[in-house]
Amino acid sequence: MNEYDVEYSFFVPGERTETFLLTIDPETMLANTMLEDQSLPEWSRLEFHQCSHCPLSSDEHSHCPLARRLRGLVDRFKAVVSHDRLMVQVRTAERLVRQNVSAQQAIGSFMGLLMATCDCPHMAFFRPMARFHLALANNEETIYRAASMFLLAQYFRHRRGEDVDLDMDGLIEIYHNVHIVNEHVAKRLRAGCTADALVNGLVLLDSFAHLLPLSTRQDLHHIEHLFRNYEHAFKPVQPTQPA
Repeated sequence: MNEYDVEYSFFVPGERTETFLLTIDPETMLANTMLEDQSLPEWSRLEFHQCSHCPLSSDEHSHCPLARRLRGLVDRFKAVVSHDRLMVQVRTAERLVRQNVSAQQAIGSFMGLLMATCDCPHMAFFRPMARFHLALANNEETIYRAASMFLLAQYFRHRRGEDVDLDMDGLIEIYHNVHIVNEHVAKRLRAGCTADALVNGLVLLDSFAHLLPLSTRQDLHHIEHLFRNYEHAFKPVQPTQPA
């Protein structure tokens, strides 16, 4: 299988263009290291605002894998203000997306992809969404994609004879844990940034993590009518007649 490339380009009016090429392994869905292996800042140490539910030990991990992944982004955007407007272009093998948005929206979109393709244990659940990344997704699109991803995972569990969770309680738990991660990562970013675009980009991401447990079933109810045709898509299984 070939590697999966996602290229984000940020055009800051009258200043510069910042381009990041993220190469993702198709099997592990972990991305290349970008700039993270250079000298690492203090705010990236594992024990610096370490998440309360982090399963990693500083004996084996000197630095937070998520903070390591964000380091290159922080280096280039630590002085950018949230509401500055910029053009962002996202290129994959399948399509090109180009949109003028606030800095926090653009950075938040790329930050979500970086987080999903790092080796933080709490982010591993989002690797299927990273493979089918939708740049600048809104709340409704994110809820639809997250729920679809989770329910498809239940199908694969069913195929393996494992227990399944069709009530999506597990999805709520996943996002609860992500919300805790985001709170601690925000503290790291505040230590590494002089402006607020990165922190507020994370806040936008965290709004999904914070609101999804409260709104998933309600929001999905609003689109239930789109699936009415499936009510007649299945024929009842006839019992086998004895020979």
